[in-house]
Amino acid sequence: MQTHKKLRLTVWFRSALAALLTLGLTSALASERALSASLAEQKASDQSSAKSQQRIAQLADQTTELLGEYRLALQKLDRVKIYNAHLQTLVNDQEAEKANIERQLTDFQTVQTDIVPLMFNMIDTLEKFIAADLPFNLEERQRRVDNLRTMMDDSEITISEKYRKIMEAYQIEVGFGRDMEATVGDLSTGGEARKVEFLRIGRILLAYQTANKEETGFWNKNTGDWELLPDEYRSAITDGLRIARKQAAPDLLKLPISGPEAAQ
Repeated sequence: MQTHKKLRLTVWFRSALAALLTLGLTSALASERALSASLAEQKASDQSSAKSQQRIAQLADQTTELLGEYRLALQKLDRVKIYNAHLQTLVNDQEAEKANIERQLTDFQTVQTDIVPLMFNMIDTLEKFIAADLPFNLEERQRRVDNLRTMMDDSEITISEKYRKIMEAYQIEVGFGRDMEATVGDLSTGGEARKVEFLRIGRILLAYQTANKEETGFWNKNTGDWELLPDEYRSAITDGLRIARKQAAPDLLKLPISGPEAAQ
């Protein structure tokens, strides 16, 4: 009877042990599975974190690149603003120059209306002056006046160039009053033309002398005609001719000078 109880106890113990072992194995398997699942989840989390970190790094690089592009765009924008401001300054300057040119053109039309009659008057005055002056180089001087009149009708010559040439003719006439000159030409007196030497000293004296020096005369401004000079002036005129031809050094000369005609 007792043996039978021991047997039954042993069997129960073994069953309990088997149950415990089974329960332990089951629990261990469950723990292992939970651990594996946890490790897998951790691994997945780590991988996700790595991907997230990689994405963050990519976004940071993109942000840095975009920030650099933004700063470069700002620099370009500043340069464009500076360039546009410069262009605006040029445009403003050109507009001012345009307005100035238009104003000058308007003024030029006004000046042209006034200056053309003035230039014709200057030519007429020059011709009258030559006619009333000492009769030297008359052909050359009259030809210069004729050329000025022809020039005034030439449409290809600008107003400024016409004015310049008129002033040039005046300057030539002014120059005659500051130099002395010896020339050879024909002199007609008493219906007879002779070859003589002319001596001009500025505009104060125009004298002549024949090649044989037998006749010496001068242009009398008061009478408007040629007159003979006394022999006392012969050597002075001869010396004056040599000085004018630079064949002798300048010297004092005794010359006949016409005084102003007395008023009647």
